[in-house]
Amino acid sequence: MKKIGITGGIGSGKSVVCRLFEVLGVPVYDSDARAKWVMAHDPALRAELQAAFGAATFDATGQLDRPYLARLAFHDPTQLARLNALVHPHVGRDFAEWTARQAQDGHAYVLKEAALLYESGAYRQLDRIITVFAPQPIREARVLRRDPHRTAQDVQAIISKQLSEEEKLQRADFVIYNDDQHLLIPQVLEVNSEVVRW
Repeated sequence: MKKIGITGGIGSGKSVVCRLFEVLGVPVYDSDARAKWVMAHDPALRAELQAAFGAATFDATGQLDRPYLARLAFHDPTQLARLNALVHPHVGRDFAEWTARQAQDGHAYVLKEAALLYESGAYRQLDRIITVFAPQPIREARVLRRDPHRTAQDVQAIISKQLSEEEKLQRADFVIYNDDQHLLIPQVLEVNSEVVRW
């Protein structure tokens, strides 16, 4: 079974594109959502996180204290790299187990949605990559509409931590333009046809 990655910068519209693939019956692995689940439920990872970041990583009820981790790691590249080095291997194993279940169900291919597909090394698990592209001003405006708690500086800080759009476009096997100029559905149908034929 083919494993296809789908990536794009914050605000590019990866989630919208993934929902269109799901309408076509393609299983989609949401890396961000699964990472949160794995961090909360994988006993080995929980122990690693507490050893690395202290007992306050989980609150009194045993829930992951995401704001605490964000304060520690988001603005400190060393701590962020440390966090990612712990989390990404566990998410990789979770994806492999999930993929095996999808293969048993007879799917032709699956999608792995991840903003940090290249940065995390997850692309090495995949056969082809789709990049969802939108110009940075459009992406920034979308995020500010979607996340009113963020500032323009917050969005730019997130973008600065992601691989450049130019690099993602160069590495892509398929590009879906979500720039308010191109229709999404025909592009998704075309990519789906190509992946199924390949």
